[in-house]
Amino acid sequence: MKRILLKLSGEALAGEKKTGFDEETVRKVALQVKELVDSNIQVGIVIGGGNFWRGRTSENIDRTKADQIGMLATIMNCIYVSEIFRSVGMMTNILTPFECGSFTKLFSKDRANKYFEKGQVVFFAGGTGHPYFSTDTGVVLRAIEVDAEVILLAKSIDGVYDDDPAKNPAAKKYSEVTIDEVIAKNLQVVDMTASILARDNKMPMWVFGLNEENSIVNTVKGNFNGTKVTV
Repeated sequence: MKRILLKLSGEALAGEKKTGFDEETVRKVALQVKELVDSNIQVGIVIGGGNFWRGRTSENIDRTKADQIGMLATIMNCIYVSEIFRSVGMMTNILTPFECGSFTKLFSKDRANKYFEKGQVVFFAGGTGHPYFSTDTGVVLRAIEVDAEVILLAKSIDGVYDDDPAKNPAAKKYSEVTIDEVIAKNLQVVDMTASILARDNKMPMWVFGLNEENSIVNTVKGNFNGTKVTV
């Protein structure tokens, strides 16, 4: 495996606090990614903004403005996580679909490829740059654009279930499921727009629990305990 795109939820990085950051959680992620980079695997990262902003639940803010705030939340997350990555010895760059002054660089496939070839971890922040598209759509879009081999979805639960395991203890976990099944059964691995984009461009997704010990490295190296969404 040469190039992967890792999606981290903002909530997962917040740890038990559910908001802001839990530095020890982020540092554990950083050390795992460093192990992958040191073994010559190219890593792109997308981070959600849910630890800062859940604007879509508000009825008092225009949807477009709420989504713009959410995009900025993902940029804050990437700046923070990027610095923790640097503190453990990695080189990083943050790319956004719109100008952010000197904070980030503007996304292009050529620029991303240049950074990958230099052994840098590339953070894709700001979603697609447009309202009404979630971070899910952003991660699938970037994975397709930069020719990633697979999307790794690191979540607070350890895979894809046929029902919400928090509400239904009898919920069944899939070891493998097709993207067509995900769409037909509305399994909500990613949102519907992202699911269709992944299906149409044959982009596989592997879903696993971030909080399991060494889960990112284990997933990449074949010791997989989650759900493979196949195309």
